[in-house]
Amino acid sequence: MAQTATLTWTDHVVPEVATRVRAVLDRAKAGDGVAPVSEQAVLSLAETAEGTRHLLAERAGEVVGYANLVAAHDEHPAMAEVAVDPDARGDGIGAELVRAALAEGGDGARVWAHGDLPAAKALAGRLGLVTARELWQMRRPLATPELPELVLPENILLRTYQGAVDDAELLRVNNAAFSWHPEQGGWAERDIAARRAEPWFDPAGLFLAFDAAAPDRLLGFHWTKVAPDAAPAGEVYVVGIDPDAQGRGLGRLLTLAGLHYLRARELSEVLLYTEADNEAAVRTYTKLGFAPAHVDVAYALPS
Repeated sequence: MAQTATLTWTDHVVPEVATRVRAVLDRAKAGDGVAPVSEQAVLSLAETAEGTRHLLAERAGEVVGYANLVAAHDEHPAMAEVAVDPDARGDGIGAELVRAALAEGGDGARVWAHGDLPAAKALAGRLGLVTARELWQMRRPLATPELPELVLPENILLRTYQGAVDDAELLRVNNAAFSWHPEQGGWAERDIAARRAEPWFDPAGLFLAFDAAAPDRLLGFHWTKVAPDAAPAGEVYVVGIDPDAQGRGLGRLLTLAGLHYLRARELSEVLLYTEADNEAAVRTYTKLGFAPAHVDVAYALPS
């Protein structure tokens, strides 16, 4: 009989343990073909990260599983992400982590199943969990169909990120555009700084749209991403529009600007993530040639 894993909660992960957790995440991604946790969860392993709890599953002195828990905030329920080392699966560690994370998260807590793989779907069924949220990954090739021409209206100024001088407006628009979003909303300067420090960050891939009549006030942005391990695929990382600027076609304009940039980098494909029930976003992306590729599902106990 396999030895039961010991579960330990912590608010901060020391660097040595963080390295071991990342190794588990890497092995899980290699085995499953999909990352078990989000970028934000990986970034939260830094010692200076705040607002996240970490659950370590250890057996014989080795980390064999991990759960990341963001507490409930701003009327959003707690959200967990779970990973188990492929060599430690089949012993109930995943179920233990999910149960513990949902219990710690409290009423309405959810757990992501990235890719909604068969094993995760089966575990959700055994635990009596139901679908609470769906996040679509959509993709399109960059060669065909041909990208529409980028036509910039005379009253719009479009430029790329110039550094920290742009951060205040970037945060204002991001937090206004995503006030409803449990992960993307409520950003602070540290959230931009953390991504600026990532090896994939390229200021030339962060597009900012301003009104020509008020060139200091940001209307919207499109942040692209080309992760080293994702090439030759690029990503529509974030598209955010100031709610006061909705209805001006800025979402399509900014998305298209980023797509032309990614194609110029000789990438073959581009992906993005969007809420399945965000009909306006899905409609915009579908018209630009994107199609659903896979789904991430957030599961929860029935209310």
